[in-house]
Amino acid sequence: VQLQASGGGSVQAGGSLRLSCVASGRRLTIRDMEWYRQAPGKQRELVARITSGGTTNYADSVKGRFTISRDNAKKTMYLQMNSLKPEDTAVYYCNADSIYYNDYDEPIAHLLWGQGTLVTVSS
Repeated sequence: VQLQASGGGSVQAGGSLRLSCVASGRRLTIRDMEWYRQAPGKQRELVARITSGGTTNYADSVKGRFTISRDNAKKTMYLQMNSLKPEDTAVYYCNADSIYYNDYDEPIAHLLWGQGTLVTVSS
């Protein structure tokens, strides 16, 4: 079971990027999903959260500019980032509260983390 984040890149201020986070694994159930980011020299911070039912929450710093969404059938989460600012520069990580079944057919709850994707916004 794993998460794969993608979509990062370099853009100028005011530009847009769309991040994706795909979960894969046999008999995997995904519940809440989140995007975090970590800027150089700073602690990792929560950017946005989406529940399995589609309820969303955002950090104040990104409200009105970022939109989190998910496609449950594809086990994929997205982060549409518009009006990007230099202070949005960071490595973006996704996580997923998941349940999978081990070789003994036992359900295992596990918080999955993606590998991170770098977003660089220049002024």
